[in-house]
Amino acid sequence: MEFFTIAFSVLAIGGAIGLLFFKHPLHGAMSFLVTLLSVAGFYALLSNKFLFILQIIIYAGAIMVLIMFVIMFLNVREKELIDENFLVNKFILGALLLAPFAYLLFSSVANYTPQNIALAEDFGTIQSIGLNLFTEWMFTFELISILLLGAVVGAVVVAQKESKNG
Repeated sequence: MEFFTIAFSVLAIGGAIGLLFFKHPLHGAMSFLVTLLSVAGFYALLSNKFLFILQIIIYAGAIMVLIMFVIMFLNVREKELIDENFLVNKFILGALLLAPFAYLLFSSVANYTPQNIALAEDFGTIQSIGLNLFTEWMFTFELISILLLGAVVGAVVVAQKESKNG
């Protein structure tokens, strides 16, 4: 089990680094897919079948197909990509800005002592998630659905304006 944890960690970090450093968007999208599949592997290691399946179907499946469709639709060529001369300077600046957060993260992980927490028998099952979502979190769920509906309507309005102008 420890081997798989380390392997998924290396794959997730490698995919994230590839997403940052690959110049072509298609290669970055493939690196993002590696990261998403590694997260799904973590869910499998945690014995959370529901989130594992959701991660594979929704993120690694549907979202990645959408991202790939947009990249292919735009048909970005190598010569059309922006010149990234200051990539090293940006990386150094980003590392300096993230250093305090990294220190806080590593110091909190170093001082962490694991505890045995008793979980309910049905913790993480589809039934328990559904019951919790539609009882305790009902208002929040409906609020998010209205927000997403507004985003879809806004996207349609913007697309119609662009098609009339174009």
